[in-house]
Amino acid sequence: SIIRELKNQNLNFVVAEKKYLNLLNQKNVENWFKLNKPEIVIMAAAKVGGIFANKSYPVQFLLDNLKMQTNIIENCFNFNVKKLLFLGSSCIYPKNSPQPIKEEYLLSSELEETNEAYAIAKIAGLKLCQAYKKQYNKNFISLMPTNLYGPNDNFHPINSHVPAALFRKFHEAKINKNKFVEVWGSGKPMRDFLYVDDLAKACVFLLKNDISHDYLNIGSGSEISISSFSKLIKKVVGYSGEIIFDKTMPDGTMRKKLDISIIKKLGWYPVFDLERGLQTTYKWIIKNRIFG
Repeated sequence: SIIRELKNQNLNFVVAEKKYLNLLNQKNVENWFKLNKPEIVIMAAAKVGGIFANKSYPVQFLLDNLKMQTNIIENCFNFNVKKLLFLGSSCIYPKNSPQPIKEEYLLSSELEETNEAYAIAKIAGLKLCQAYKKQYNKNFISLMPTNLYGPNDNFHPINSHVPAALFRKFHEAKINKNKFVEVWGSGKPMRDFLYVDDLAKACVFLLKNDISHDYLNIGSGSEISISSFSKLIKKVVGYSGEIIFDKTMPDGTMRKKLDISIIKKLGWYPVFDLERGLQTTYKWIIKNRIFG
């Protein structure tokens, strides 16, 4: 989505694709910086996954993300990159944070245990960017997006995030004419969902403008329960069966709505409402035959 937005604005860029550059390898990253000499860097790479993946592989979520972001951030300093945009996650905020979540609530209390390893890694990346800004006056900014959805998501049946997982479940239930779809958890948690193209526009907006803030929230400005969200995806997919909630599975944080007042004052705001974004995503899924 960021690539599409950069193309739309006729900006020159180079993509460090995973198949050509191993971000876990410090020497490889250093060589890439020597060769390409970027003036601006967007750090969008990370090891990510849903609740199940986070709980099952905490070592990989912590270690891989620490390695990747440290290699990138350190080389941005070593090669005098003018501006770095580091993408984090809303899971950096405390489990029981006041709502909506303001940037200042970071590290005010304990994290949600189901994604603690990933959150700690992202907090470390944010703090490293903050340290470089404080000690060396580097223009390193961190962006904390809410739950994202849209084209090119990871639609793995177990390791995906909520929107992608539900799209797969409801689509396959429709095709197989299943009588019900099972959704993990109670359905009660509230979530803030943002269409991925809105995030891409926020990234380019921040790169084009001078920002004094160390880190900023990016969200939709609204929230919806997992129960209502499931019903909305059911509607978009066109599934006619029932929804059953598996309360033996974890809910995660009960509420996680980001306060986006700071970035809105700077001039960015989301364009896609939730239903339009979900419809656009499902059309892309069908067009690209994601589920076969």
